[in-house]
Amino acid sequence: MTQLDLKHKRMGISQWLIDLWILVRIQYANVREQWLLIIILASLFPLTTLMLLHFFVENPTNDMVLRIVTGNMVFALIITGINLLAQDLSWQKHRGHFVFYATLPISKVSFICANLIKGMITSFPSFMILAVIGETIYDLEWNFHWFVIPLIFLSILSIVGFGVFIGFWSPSPQVTNIVLPSLMMFLGFLTPVLIDGEQLPKILYWISLVFPTTYVAEGLREVLTNGLTKGVLIDSSILVGFTVVSYFLILKNIKWRIE
Repeated sequence: MTQLDLKHKRMGISQWLIDLWILVRIQYANVREQWLLIIILASLFPLTTLMLLHFFVENPTNDMVLRIVTGNMVFALIITGINLLAQDLSWQKHRGHFVFYATLPISKVSFICANLIKGMITSFPSFMILAVIGETIYDLEWNFHWFVIPLIFLSILSIVGFGVFIGFWSPSPQVTNIVLPSLMMFLGFLTPVLIDGEQLPKILYWISLVFPTTYVAEGLREVLTNGLTKGVLIDSSILVGFTVVSYFLILKNIKWRIE
């Protein structure tokens, strides 16, 4: 590779980063005035579930407490990273906002990355709020292994990627508004997020394996209990696979214009 090729490559990367920064600011501007409200509302439902279980479950075991707290942390990600983000993208898509982006000299990759970053920014606060409140209420002693940081990042990215895909795929806002609340309830209460997988019917357990939330919940519980184990590495690898697959599915399904 010649010096000229290297120079062009560096200029291309620099321009891509500039485009990404501008797109992230545009996406954030869409929720800037409602950002605090989104965090509060996204935290309210899992917080209510957390408090309800705290009042009604007497003398819970340590394993049960950890499942309740981490499950509601994942529930917060489901609300922000899947439900709210997919609804917002579906609304933008069918109101013709993507036509505006089509007029800009940007790539679809930049646009996808900007939405992923926006989803992570809006999802992280609710996730941490539930972690702090859950730790305080149940007086938990976390096992803060260093791997919990990349696992949290990977968990949010995989769930946000799933939400972005639904938003781009959505055939209409009406379908989105019907599918997402049902999906949110299913992922929260009928998969191994709040419930032990052994307590679920076999059919529900096998269905839950196709959603990243199952591996997020399992990975968080394992790393906060036993540190970095083989199970945590397996869950993390699966989440990497979910992230990569969702990215390519998004790239394949994104269309600037709709019929």
